[in-house]
Amino acid sequence: MRVGQTLAGLMNATLVCTLGFLIIALVKCELQIVQSSLVGSILSNLLLVLGMCFFAGGLRFSEQGFGHVAAQLNSSLLTISVIAVLLPGAFHMALQGSTSLSESDVDDRILRTSHGVAIILLFIYCSYLLFQLFSHKNLYSDHAMEASKKYTGGNPFKLNHRLRHKRRAANSVGLTDLPMVSSPRQEAIHIDDGDECSLPHDAHDDVEGGSHEEEETPQMTVPVSIGLLVAVTVLVAVTAEFLVDSINGLTSGGAISTEFVGVILLPIVGNAAEHVTAVTVSVKDKLTLSLGVAVGSSIQIALFVIPFTVTLGWILGKPLTLMFDPLESIVMFLAVLTVNYVIQDGKSNWLEGMLLMTLYLILCVTFWYYPGTSTLNMH
Repeated sequence: MRVGQTLAGLMNATLVCTLGFLIIALVKCELQIVQSSLVGSILSNLLLVLGMCFFAGGLRFSEQGFGHVAAQLNSSLLTISVIAVLLPGAFHMALQGSTSLSESDVDDRILRTSHGVAIILLFIYCSYLLFQLFSHKNLYSDHAMEASKKYTGGNPFKLNHRLRHKRRAANSVGLTDLPMVSSPRQEAIHIDDGDECSLPHDAHDDVEGGSHEEEETPQMTVPVSIGLLVAVTVLVAVTAEFLVDSINGLTSGGAISTEFVGVILLPIVGNAAEHVTAVTVSVKDKLTLSLGVAVGSSIQIALFVIPFTVTLGWILGKPLTLMFDPLESIVMFLAVLTVNYVIQDGKSNWLEGMLLMTLYLILCVTFWYYPGTSTLNMH
């Protein structure tokens, strides 16, 4: 409410426990967990969180619109990050069986390549922040986002009742032709001859069911809000160490694989707070903020957290590369491709949300039976 939907989504995506957990796991040289949780965070945000936002919002509104220009730019950034993850694997496959290079030489070249690509990805992320917050901030302003909401309609499961109510209200002022899907905020109704006829204020209230959305006001002062953010961030950093130490005990019995813990369980638990935030605001018809949390978090992980952890591993002498597990890399590419198709039209509904959630369930089943393959050079 104080800083706008774009900056709020950026802050919410930044102050999560993922980064603190990854730093602790990296120091303890749990490199496989680090890589798996990075991919899992992207998958949970793109499929589970975004799907829940579309589904929850779609149960209240027949369709919700959002800024498709910014959404397409986000898809392009995610695609670039996926390419950066896929290239080291392709690099390794191309050099397999080479007689001129030993296995240690191949690992060293992949590690050096990862370091160079990580620095480039960090530069791309800084450019993205400059674009979003300064040079093209008009694309991400609340006014521009609200203006893009052309498709918002009523509850899809009560559509017939609402249409009858609207037609009765329109007949009272001499209008007989109403669109099948209209916006609660729409101030004008278009009729067949192309003229635009505005409803009187009292008739417009009848069309909306006689209810007004009360303007929300902040419930806490700025110092209290900042203090809570700092306190909770510190507590999350402390509990992250306990989380890392509990992983080995969870997987030691063999019933649950390390791959499933890293890709599925940790991202769901670690990002639970922002999951709730994204779904809650989507029900309030603030889908732009939901996308800022869900897709924005994925971009931050792909363009900032992943290269940052690789660079930090470089500083700490840990052999962390961008060569992820082959299945994880392929699944991440397919998830980004699917989300790109879903958001390209600039609107959403409950069925699209259900499809994203069911795809995530398919991945859960897959990784439950997948034992994983270590692609890390641990010596």
